[in-house]
Amino acid sequence: MNLLTGVESTELFGGTVSPAVQHLIDVARNAPPAQVEAALWTAAATAPDQLPVYYLLYKMHAGRGQLDLALSAASKGLSAAAKAAQLAADWRQVAPGDTDFSVPGPARFWLFTLKALAFINLRKDDRDTASALVAKLRLLDPEDHLGASTVETLLRQSAA
Repeated sequence: MNLLTGVESTELFGGTVSPAVQHLIDVARNAPPAQVEAALWTAAATAPDQLPVYYLLYKMHAGRGQLDLALSAASKGLSAAAKAAQLAADWRQVAPGDTDFSVPGPARFWLFTLKALAFINLRKDDRDTASALVAKLRLLDPEDHLGASTVETLLRQSAA
């Protein structure tokens, strides 16, 4: 479920959250911006295995143009998802066949967060990292179910 809007999307978020984390998200839902940030980072610190919190953090920070914080949140989320999905800690070492990225859960969240990292790095004008992340996405998701082609298009457009 989209934790802020109520729309079903566990496929992207990597699952449900504990009641304590849900309470912090509920606090964040209608809070002023500074309180939103504090509530979500508190949730991540107290329950680092709760993947949906990382999504909310990196989306919030990216939306505010706080790209270093978005990068940090996405990196922490990628690490937590790798651990939960039993993937290599270094995204460069993950290979096709390591897991099934097509089913909802930590592995799909990991892949979705890899795409988010590509977007964030592109926005930070780190084209080399963004390109490497897109190449990994293409390798792991050759049918482009998660839309790596969108980042590829942005990379091409930004090079022109």
